[in-house]
Amino acid sequence: MDTDKPAIDVSLKYVRLIERRADGFVEFEFAIGEPDLCAEMLLPADAFEAFCRSNEVIHLPGRDESSGSDWTWSLHQATHQRFR
Repeated sequence: MDTDKPAIDVSLKYVRLIERRADGFVEFEFAIGEPDLCAEMLLPADAFEAFCRSNEVIHLPGRDESSGSDWTWSLHQATHQRFR
């Protein structure tokens, strides 16, 4: 076992808000232990607030999508913009 790698702390949970939609849903990224390894999720606003409380999440700042490379994209971007 490689002991030089830092352990991931699975008690840390992160949320990065993507969009509060007009239909009442909230799009967000959720990560456990490592903020850059995340799942995109969609919940009604009240369920999102309850989810954040029950998981005691750390809120991360939004991503600057304008500075991404051709190789970095999200499902949200794929549904809202055309790729080359």
